[in-house]
Amino acid sequence: MKATLEVINQMQADGVIGQYAIGGAVGATFYLEPVATKEYIVIANWPVQFLPSGNALVEEALAQAIETEVEGLKTRVMTAEHLLAIALQTGRAKDFSRILQFIESGAIDAGKLDLILARHELVAKWQQFEHKFTGNK
Repeated sequence: MKATLEVINQMQADGVIGQYAIGGAVGATFYLEPVATKEYIVIANWPVQFLPSGNALVEEALAQAIETEVEGLKTRVMTAEHLLAIALQTGRAKDFSRILQFIESGAIDAGKLDLILARHELVAKWQQFEHKFTGNK
């Protein structure tokens, strides 16, 4: 992963890409067990998927990403709460599975999540998810 991040960081420094943060399945691995990702390009033997920010939630997730280090290289990763909210917004079966993993892992700050869900009008969808998958009403 170090070589991959070196290439991506150089791409950012060269202006090829803007500010980035690790999200999706790879971002979730900072909090959960790894899950395969599809539709990627390989950079230094790692599958990398570049996605446009696309909506206000993803823009916020990018802006509030946490700076961290991987093998001595600085990078940014989306918060667990933003990754959960994006998964909820996307709403595929694999996303619901990831949400359950986040809940079970204890990696989520409920207060931060509630604020994110309210800002992005996802409270009703969250309540439906909780009712269906956790039994909470």
